[in-house]
Amino acid sequence: MPQLTSLALRDAAVLWHPYTQMQTAPLPIPIVRGEGSWLIAEDGTRYLDAISSWWVNLHGHSHPAIAERVSEQLRTLEHVLFAGFTHPTAVELAEQLLALLPANQARVFYSDNGSTAVEVALKMVLQYFHNQDQPARRTFLCFQNSYHGDTFGAMAVSARGAFTEPFWPLLFDVQFLDVPVPGHEAATLAQLDELLRRSDVAGFIFEPLVLGTAGMVMYEPEVLSEMLRRCHQAGVLCISDEVMTGFGRTGPLFASELLTEQPDIMCFSKGLTGGTMAMGLTTCAAPVYEAFLSHDKMRALFHGHSYTANPVACAAALASLELTRADECTHQRQRIEAAHAAFRREIEGQPGIRAVRHRGTILAVEYDPGEGTSYFSRLRDAFYQLALDHRVVLRPLGNVVYLLPPYCTTDEELGLLYDVLRRMRHLVLDFTPAPNLPEILHD
Repeated sequence: MPQLTSLALRDAAVLWHPYTQMQTAPLPIPIVRGEGSWLIAEDGTRYLDAISSWWVNLHGHSHPAIAERVSEQLRTLEHVLFAGFTHPTAVELAEQLLALLPANQARVFYSDNGSTAVEVALKMVLQYFHNQDQPARRTFLCFQNSYHGDTFGAMAVSARGAFTEPFWPLLFDVQFLDVPVPGHEAATLAQLDELLRRSDVAGFIFEPLVLGTAGMVMYEPEVLSEMLRRCHQAGVLCISDEVMTGFGRTGPLFASELLTEQPDIMCFSKGLTGGTMAMGLTTCAAPVYEAFLSHDKMRALFHGHSYTANPVACAAALASLELTRADECTHQRQRIEAAHAAFRREIEGQPGIRAVRHRGTILAVEYDPGEGTSYFSRLRDAFYQLALDHRVVLRPLGNVVYLLPPYCTTDEELGLLYDVLRRMRHLVLDFTPAPNLPEILHD
């Protein structure tokens, strides 16, 4: 038994964890240190972080270059209010990002996480039309099974499911589009054309090329570019939610680089600081920003956070961006992408495998247990435990298991991850459904 002073027991006495049924959840694994792609527990056990600690870590845990930049900033300026004031790291980060983003992006608005970056984008769109005396434009288009965050606006433009059901009466209505997965592009474009005939459509928000929590569902840049083109023809603003896909996850630095038609607004968080600190930001094209310029103070964007443009977070983001742009990181991403492609060729089509999806450093295996599965299924829990038994951190999405590792993950470490995925295939082949047992979320 753990000692009464152990971190896990102390946690259980005072904390409430996200996405967790606290009544049935096992004690959390107490992590006290991180090195590269590894998390080290209180008892010394090492766990390979296969999902970058919820998709945030780019370059490995406790990276010395980021730590040094953060330490230096803490000794210089820890925070200053961002209304009526500014500071060097906020300006420098905005300058560097705008130089890398699509040429139409002109302004940066700072916030503090992915959900708030999306909230800012939604408010920009709605007030853009309000400021131009078109308040009737207030409907958003989004994909089925999409996820954009857990604040109320972000929930509203996300899938209606178990996680949002208690709040449905309070969410504003949106129009959902089918994801244009290969072979279904024409049907989605037809849906879009029908909706764009309406006069109340304000914005289209999307996860570019990869829908994360939907099970890493992937679609092609050509159809997304065409969707954006049709939206722009109808005067609809387009929001690219690159919270997960940004900073190299899909291959290029940003998924939008693969598009021929560019979004009006972009959202970032997660990898923005390399997984070091909480931070979000929203960028927009010049016409969006200019719609808020007026001698009338009521046309300003009334949104802000206490820690807007926090200097320490900006410093971490600058250090991470420097690492991401280096040749070494490009080679790391290319190496992981090639390894994923090779594993996909090996496992695709084998018994127990329904589909394998791959883009950039993201790999998703959809297992086939012979029946539908939900996020809350026993199979999902079995996958999770099997990974932990082999000292790997994964968060299966029902019958979909994905890898999204830090870029420093070595070939040997990737081999360990692929071996766990192979073991999961054998687990599926032996899986016996128990439909009468309650499905409980355990993590």
